[in-house]
Amino acid sequence: MTIELESKVSSLLEGIASRLDISPTKYKQAVDRYTAVSSWIAEGDFEGVEDIHFYPQGSFRLGTVVRPIRNGQDADYDIDLVSEFQISKNNTTPQELKEAVGARIAENETYKRMLDKEGRRCWTLLYAEQDGIGFHLDVLPATPEESSLRNGLIDSRIAEKAIAITHKNKDQTYEWYSSNPSGYGDWFDNINKPVFDVVKSAQQRSLFENNREIYASIDEVPEALIKTPLQRAIQILKRHRDVRFTNHSIAADKPISMIITTLAAKLYSGEQNVFITLRKIVTQLDALSDLLKPGFSLNKSLQGQELITRNPDGIWLIPNPVNPNENFADRWHENNHQKAEAFFQWTKWVKEDIIDILGTGDVGKIVKSFESTFGQASIATARALGLPTSAAVVSAPMVHISNPNKPWGM
Repeated sequence: MTIELESKVSSLLEGIASRLDISPTKYKQAVDRYTAVSSWIAEGDFEGVEDIHFYPQGSFRLGTVVRPIRNGQDADYDIDLVSEFQISKNNTTPQELKEAVGARIAENETYKRMLDKEGRRCWTLLYAEQDGIGFHLDVLPATPEESSLRNGLIDSRIAEKAIAITHKNKDQTYEWYSSNPSGYGDWFDNINKPVFDVVKSAQQRSLFENNREIYASIDEVPEALIKTPLQRAIQILKRHRDVRFTNHSIAADKPISMIITTLAAKLYSGEQNVFITLRKIVTQLDALSDLLKPGFSLNKSLQGQELITRNPDGIWLIPNPVNPNENFADRWHENNHQKAEAFFQWTKWVKEDIIDILGTGDVGKIVKSFESTFGQASIATARALGLPTSAAVVSAPMVHISNPNKPWGM
C-alpha cells in the first residue's frame, strides 16, 4: 500500500469517525445540561459536606464518544458525570450518599420527570431533544478514596484522584467500589498529548470556520472536540464492535469499551494517520489470539507484551493502567473463556472488514463494517478521493441511523 493510498484511506476513515462523533452543537448541549445539573446538586444541603467536585468521565472525558446502538437502532448519547462529595467515606454510607443525591435531583420538578429508576451506581436523567437526538446523563455519587486503599496505585499523582463510588447490589445492599476515572483520563492524555499538540491548531481553526454560529472566536472551540488518530481509531473500533455484535448469538460477551480504549492507547506510539493507527492496533491484538491455543504459557513473546496475558491456570489479565489491582478481564475465564473467544473473534472481524479490505484499496465492502447510511456515504467519499470501490455493496447488519452527524472539523 503506497503512502498516497494510505493517506486517502486515512481521510476516508476520518470522515467515518466524524459522522460517529458527537457534533459541536450536541456537545454544547451536553455541557450545558450537566453544568445545570451540577449547579442544582451543589446548591443542595448536604450535612458535613465542604464542597462537591463535578467532572465528566468515560468516553465524553476521553474524546471517544460514539452514538450507541440499542436494539438495532441508534440510541441517545451516554454522558457520565461524577459528583465527588468532599467528605470522608467513613462519615457517611454509600446508601446515604446515593439516596441524598437522588432526593436532591428529585426536588427539581423538571429533573424529577426525567429521572429514571435507580441504577446500580448512578442516577440517570433522560433528555429528549427536538431533533431526535437525546442524552442519558448518568450522575455518579462518590467521595475521595481513603489513603490506605491508594497504596497499590502506580503514580502518586494519579493515586490522589482515586474515588469511592456507590454501588447497589442485587440484594438491595450498598457498598463502596474504588475507581479513578480522572486518573485514567490523565493516563490517556499523557499518551495522546504529543499528537494532540500537533493537530490542535488546524482542527480548532477548521471547527471555528464551520461552526461560527456557535463560537465567536477560535479560542472558544473546546479542546474536547480536537481528535487525534488514536481517538478516531477508538471511535471506529467501538462502532464496529456495536454493529458486528448486534443481534449476534455472542452479543452478551462483546468487548467492553474500557478494554478497547486501554489496549489501543497502549499500542499507540504517535502515528499521525488513522489507517496506520488502526492497522497497528488490530494486527497486534489479533496476533494475541494465540493465547487461546494449547501451550499458550510457553509463548514468551506473547506473554511479554503486557497487553493481554493469561496465567497457567487460565486466568486472563488486562490490568487497569492506573490501578493494577483491577483486572478488566476478570471474567474472561468464565464459561470456557467465552468473553476471550468473543474478543478475538471481534479482532478477526475488524481485520477482515476494515484492515484487509482497505489495505487493497477496495472500500466497497466497508458497509459490512458499519451500516448502510455510513457505508454509502463512505463509498461516495472514497470515489471522491479516487479510491477504487467494488460495484456490489455487501448487506450490513440491520441498524437504523437517525440524523447522522455531518463530517465536521476535517
